[in-house]
Amino acid sequence: MISVEVQHATVRQWVPEDGKFLHWASAAAKREDAELVIRIVDETESVELNEHYRHKAGPTNILSFPFEVPEGVPNQLLGDLVICAAVVEREAREQGKTLEAHWAHMVVHGVLHLQGYDHISESDAAVMEAEEIAILNDLGFPNPYEEIITS
Repeated sequence: MISVEVQHATVRQWVPEDGKFLHWASAAAKREDAELVIRIVDETESVELNEHYRHKAGPTNILSFPFEVPEGVPNQLLGDLVICAAVVEREAREQGKTLEAHWAHMVVHGVLHLQGYDHISESDAAVMEAEEIAILNDLGFPNPYEEIITS
């Protein structure tokens, strides 16, 4: 069974209950024995991590830190996800999505990154997005890449 540790930093936004994170991560994990940490942060911590590790200014919705295991060492740890609650809330509002759907997408997206998926090239992005859409559909969420028209 997959194991998820959820760490709640100082955050004022709505955040799903921990069981939801486990459910969404389990749906995206290709291994049943995987372990990961999901840290929910504010914009200050997101900015610091984004600048330090990606050399990009400002907060970001999610950062993925895959655990790189030395060859021959058995390990169940996939890595860590850091999700900025304020950015997720803002994006959901701007994109006309429910908060829960956008949180689910961020978790699925991050867990796929921890397993080696990427979206740097168009072909890799197409593969990753198709996987995200299928997983989210199985979870009962709409395609996160369809543009939502609001009047």
